[in-house]
Amino acid sequence: MNIGLVAHDSKKKLMQNFCIAYRGVLSRNDLYATGTTGRLVEEATNLTVHKYLAGRLGGTQQLGAQIEHNQIDLVIFLRDPLHVKSSEPDVNNIVRLCDAHNIPLATNLATAELLIMSLDRGDLEWREMYK
Repeated sequence: MNIGLVAHDSKKKLMQNFCIAYRGVLSRNDLYATGTTGRLVEEATNLTVHKYLAGRLGGTQQLGAQIEHNQIDLVIFLRDPLHVKSSEPDVNNIVRLCDAHNIPLATNLATAELLIMSLDRGDLEWREMYK
């Protein structure tokens, strides 16, 4: 499965720790991430991550394009709801696209863990029929 990873600046360390904890599951899938998040995940886990541009430079839009073309199966977007970002329209776009295209989306650690455990159990295999 293709997994999209995005994290706001204040959540990047959390994303690294999440990817370390679930390295085994993630290693069996293809990872796509905005530039800085992807680099940090690669450094922390030694996993291969296909990196887009940095989020503020268009990486979030690149991820959105892949979602629109049904090329992403799961998105983990650890966002900081307490600090409004200039890229907020891009965040809302990712959420809207995931809803429109029936892509499972986690925006916090609790939901991310549930989705990764579901992926590991095979509960997300229904995504294959969408391709």
